[in-house]
Amino acid sequence: MPKQYGTDEHRPERTILVRAWVLTVNGERIEVDGDAVAWTKRAVRTRLVDRFGYLDHAWVWVGAVTRR
Repeated sequence: MPKQYGTDEHRPERTILVRAWVLTVNGERIEVDGDAVAWTKRAVRTRLVDRFGYLDHAWVWVGAVTRR
């Protein structure tokens, strides 16, 4: 986990359904449905399926995530 996201990482017993804005490696900004698998006060680690059908994870800022 990158240092700027904080240090107190919390992991829930069950994931939480979320909708998140993600910046891809190609520079695309996409909104995706996924699961929150961990978080800090500043960021959320999301598990998502990319547009090609591959499972991926991404840390995103808290303000880029909403519950579904």
